[in-house]
Amino acid sequence: MFDWDGTLMDSETRIVTCLQAAFRDLGVPEPSPADARDVIGLGLQEAMQRLMPTADQALRQAVSDGYRQHFLVTNQTRSLLFDGVRDTLTQLAAQDYLLAVATGKSRIGLNQSLTESGLTGFFHATRCADETHSKPNPQMLFEVMNELGVSPSATLMVGDTEYDLQMANNAGTAAWRCAAVYILPSGYWH
Repeated sequence: MFDWDGTLMDSETRIVTCLQAAFRDLGVPEPSPADARDVIGLGLQEAMQRLMPTADQALRQAVSDGYRQHFLVTNQTRSLLFDGVRDTLTQLAAQDYLLAVATGKSRIGLNQSLTESGLTGFFHATRCADETHSKPNPQMLFEVMNELGVSPSATLMVGDTEYDLQMANNAGTAAWRCAAVYILPSGYWH
């Protein structure tokens, strides 16, 4: 089970830029790059609650809508896969691993990323934060494991944030924190 942003795809700069632009559009003080980076991996609602703890729901929704507009339409900066991701997934698929994605992205955002990256066919299941509970709640892992018929003891969550690790811990699965996934020359993946 893989996280998407920051694990398979180098999308941090685009996410931070789009978050800050959404705040600026509404004349709301924008989060620092560090604060914006800190919410990557959470669902958008949870991210807005962290970034705007005293704001009302209407303002959070307006910023969320602005972020979606920037990320999905306005900002055409292409996010790239980390080096070696395609090779790693190819090797894992050749070894008959069941591959899945558990992400804080929205369904439309993940589908766009899967299409742009050409990785759609690699994954047996995917879950997004707008379809179930956001990380660190373990529900998306439980749903994917149930769909694929695998137990927590047979599941490895690979991600780059504490939210990924907390979700895996909450689901009783193994976890591996990494900055990116790639194949080493020896054939081992990191």
